[in-house]
Amino acid sequence: MPPTLAELEQRRAELYAELAASDDFRRGSLSATYRRCGKSNCACATPDHRGHGPRYLLTRSVGGRTVARSVGPGPELGTVRREVAAYKRFVALVDEIVALNEQICETRPISALAAAEDGPAGQPEKGGSSAGSGPSSRPS
Repeated sequence: MPPTLAELEQRRAELYAELAASDDFRRGSLSATYRRCGKSNCACATPDHRGHGPRYLLTRSVGGRTVARSVGPGPELGTVRREVAAYKRFVALVDEIVALNEQICETRPISALAAAEDGPAGQPEKGGSSAGSGPSSRPS
């Protein structure tokens, strides 16, 4: 049985409350990278070594270009991880709210007033002003 309009509106109110309680967030992806230093006598030069690291990068797209920022280990890394996760939750909430609002719009009955505003056969009335055109401002 599909949810009632009241249930849908209640769920929407819950999502709005969760959205309002959102904490700090930032968009992007956090990744750990490893690199080789290039010194032939370093341990990273052996084939089975994955390299020095990890080095953490926060990447995001700005104006169609990828921007990367190095993130230090420790408290900064934990904060950035929480903020990126909070952004993903924010986006998921917005998507869920949009889908729920569409469902509410489909479920909500059309009122008699809204039907009267539409013309015959549910077509909107033609717009435009009711006043005719006034005298021309150009001399004859």
